[in-house]
Amino acid sequence: MKFVRLVVLSVILGCLAGAAQAQDASKKKVIEIYRIAPGQHVAFLRMIALFDEANRMAGVAPRELYVHSDGGSWDFLLIQPAELTPEQSKAVAEALKKLNAPSGPRFFAEFRVFIAEHTDTFADGPITAKDWLERYDNPEKK
Repeated sequence: MKFVRLVVLSVILGCLAGAAQAQDASKKKVIEIYRIAPGQHVAFLRMIALFDEANRMAGVAPRELYVHSDGGSWDFLLIQPAELTPEQSKAVAEALKKLNAPSGPRFFAEFRVFIAEHTDTFADGPITAKDWLERYDNPEKK
């Protein structure tokens, strides 16, 4: 539960930072929180591992994975960049095709089988409180 509170606080601070000034796209993250359908945990992780392999093949870092251990009702939390460069996006798409990973409508249908509930939240960071306050106090600086 403390971890979820920390994530929520980080998201709020990220939103405030975004309102104060335009942010560097490389710092934007998407935080995905999943509650998995009964019996689908391993299959979900196999699909995420497939997507991470496509990232590796494209020279993109894998998602950060956090696995629930106590507290809230979520099972898995993923953190990854919110945006890729056009070159990275193309390379990932090519890798997914080589791996015969689902895409388009196939992705939607196949991936949703694993999910009971999920949320996607965009945030800026990681950043220290001191650095965020510097941005707040000096919005003309980037």
